[in-house]
Amino acid sequence: MLTTQRSISGSSQSPRSPSSQPYLSVSVTDPVKLGNGVQAYISYRVITKTNFPEYQGPEKIVIRRYNDFVWLQDRLFEKYKGIFIPPLPEKSTVEKFRFSAEFIEMRRQALDVFVNRIASHHELQQSEDLRTFLQADEETMERLRFHETGIFKKPADWMQIFKDVQSKVSDVVLGKEKPVEESNPEYEKLKHYIFELENHLAEAQKHAYRLVKRHRELGQSLADFGKAAKLLGACEGNALGKAFTELGAKSETLSIKLQKEAQQLLMNFEEPLKDYVRAVQSIKATIAERANAFRQQCELAETIKLKEINLDKLMLTRSDRVGEAEHEYKELKAEGEEATRRFETIARLMSEEIVRFQEQKTTDMGFAFHEFAKGQARLANSIADAWRSLLPKLESCSPV
Repeated sequence: MLTTQRSISGSSQSPRSPSSQPYLSVSVTDPVKLGNGVQAYISYRVITKTNFPEYQGPEKIVIRRYNDFVWLQDRLFEKYKGIFIPPLPEKSTVEKFRFSAEFIEMRRQALDVFVNRIASHHELQQSEDLRTFLQADEETMERLRFHETGIFKKPADWMQIFKDVQSKVSDVVLGKEKPVEESNPEYEKLKHYIFELENHLAEAQKHAYRLVKRHRELGQSLADFGKAAKLLGACEGNALGKAFTELGAKSETLSIKLQKEAQQLLMNFEEPLKDYVRAVQSIKATIAERANAFRQQCELAETIKLKEINLDKLMLTRSDRVGEAEHEYKELKAEGEEATRRFETIARLMSEEIVRFQEQKTTDMGFAFHEFAKGQARLANSIADAWRSLLPKLESCSPV
């Protein structure tokens, strides 16, 4: 089980620590299958430990399902423009994979990472929706999920958001569309970096998956070879037979090691890479929000200019519509100022978020690659030691 405990700054903080530092620790545990057929789903225990005064107590345990996590993500995406909302794992629609032990554990780990990223974010951790998610009973959560006002996207629409964003932003980059855009070199550099990063991460994740598959296939091949070698040893029944039997036993032992290493590779290397591919998609969604805010600001600025020209004409002709036009102009100008503030807020938050993202990526990717190298070294040593231990017995059976 991957349990993450973070203080408000994102660093580790034990709930039992005598320190008075604020902390918010969340664990997603104990996945359980409920229901049957198409109505079946997995529930999780979400355990929260905190000394935040706005929470109901130092510890709270609630039951949540995947759609509850989607609800939280949707609410944060709508309310915190400019902030990179952590990504969720995809929803599997393939029945045979949906409830496999491996898929369930991968999803549990990803959900744990998701909610702890929110809990450790200095802005998102103050969210009322996060407090609701971590404390409300199941009936309340169900009502919230099914009685949205229409402002927020339905849970099933979230992945479509990313697809739409990717399509729209790609069209802009490829020159298929020519909307009003910022002429900001630093921002253009950021967009280029994000698109390149997504491509490189996706490529690395694809090859990491192939490594997992190769380890599993080699492990299965060694297991099959081990059984065959042991049968051959039993058939011989002499010194050579004993050597074959030991060769088969070593092969089976190494098969188990390879399968275990494949699982570690999947959870601690391939999955983190996949998670960062999703994180980049979240950043692209924020880029689309910024582009939309900039476009609205520019469109309102143009409309205000036209209204101002029209108002001047009405005043020159002493029209009786001057009062109405002045009122419309003031309202539109206030709306334009609000649009400018909204865009500037998104731009400012994005600048802060990209720094935070880079720092977190450096830490997470550094750890993932370190664990990968350490695991491969450990496996190589185990394989070398196993075969080396057999050499004296096999050499005694070989002609000089």
